Amino acid sequence: MMLLIYFGILAIGMWVSPVLSQYGPLKIEITDGVIEPLTFAVPIFEAENIEAAAIATEISRIVATDLISSGLFREIPANRFIAQRITFAEAVRYPDWRAINAQALVTASVRTTNTGRLTVKFRIFDIFSGVQLGSGMQLGGSTQAVRRMAHKVADQVYERITGEGPYFDSKIVFVSESGPKDKRLKRLAIMDFDGENVQFLTGNENIVLAPRISTDGKQVLYTSWESGFPQIYLLNVGTAGRKRLPTPDSGMAFSPRFSPDRKRIVYSFEQGGNSDIYLMDLVTARSARMTSSPSIDTAPSFSPDGRQIVFESDRSGSQQIYTLAVSGGTPNRISFGNGRYGTPVWSPRGDLIAFTKQSNGRFGIGVMRTDGSEERLLSASFLDEGPTWSPNGRVIMFARETQGAKGAPSLYSVDITGRNLRALTLRAPASDPSWGPVQR
Repeated sequence: MMLLIYFGILAIGMWVSPVLSQYGPLKIEITDGVIEPLTFAVPIFEAENIEAAAIATEISRIVATDLISSGLFREIPANRFIAQRITFAEAVRYPDWRAINAQALVTASVRTTNTGRLTVKFRIFDIFSGVQLGSGMQLGGSTQAVRRMAHKVADQVYERITGEGPYFDSKIVFVSESGPKDKRLKRLAIMDFDGENVQFLTGNENIVLAPRISTDGKQVLYTSWESGFPQIYLLNVGTAGRKRLPTPDSGMAFSPRFSPDRKRIVYSFEQGGNSDIYLMDLVTARSARMTSSPSIDTAPSFSPDGRQIVFESDRSGSQQIYTLAVSGGTPNRISFGNGRYGTPVWSPRGDLIAFTKQSNGRFGIGVMRTDGSEERLLSASFLDEGPTWSPNGRVIMFARETQGAKGAPSLYSVDITGRNLRALTLRAPASDPSWGPVQR
């Protein structure tokens, strides 16, 4: 089976052999309580030829790092292994792995060719049950796609053990920043979920804000001051080509988001100090007004089925969260806690809405049910804002800015249970993340 995988502006061919859905009893039970990470072992993958040795080592370490980053897995170090050389073909010695309390084992072999082709075969084992989880898999691609290959392996391990969808082989669009705080230069960039392979999509000549990636990962909406005031642009990730979208005259258009089917967008339009939500058909480029209120309505986001939007509004006297049917009707307020709520975004699972909350002089990231119930905060600091969901709805990424004249934004992620808060390592300040789909 042949897949064409678009990585930035680089096309990589990769094929994946089929997998049987015959998973063993090894599962991580994920609840809102304390989760004991599952112990796993990833021996250095076997190199089938000398030239593949370095790549085999690199892939095995990326797989382990991906799994650890989820907070659901804990790696057993190699110095505890009883068998110091593990080949892909040999039978697994389950007692040896049970003796060091390994619950899962990943083995693989790697081969390269002089034409730049790379093949990875791998298996996943449930140690305590003494069974292989599903069939083995084989990935094929270019030696330029080593990190992608490793993320694919990690995704399979994650999916088979947790029962949830994958998210390691995904992209994040964000705003990369440079310069002093009062003269910050900003440009759009795209990277792997772990902060690697950063590529710039725009220059830093104009202020850009709030990029939003499409559900297929091929396009990005963003707001730019290129014309002297905020307007919405549509950018092609593969070519970096862009165009300004037509919006009503004599006003400012900003805060756009795609519909799940990518045929429409919602956005905010400000005129005379009042902003409302508009819906645009991307085929006809015609816009229709969705809200009409003497208030500030902004930051709209679609539900996964495309039938509703969620947005922030101060129509009640303070900044709160509302939902509204795309077909029309009366907005329904869903936030009632102490403080102000903003930047709501619907989970891809459809069960939660993430938001930014301002309370007691601090900003935090929280989640609530779509009816506003079961609100809980996941983070809080001087300034946490702008949540975005991983493709499987398990992790939220957001921007955190430090205080003071030299304060700068950086990207963090947190599990929806509030565990596993992690800072992303980047070379420059970063803000406004938007998480794209798992690549195909």
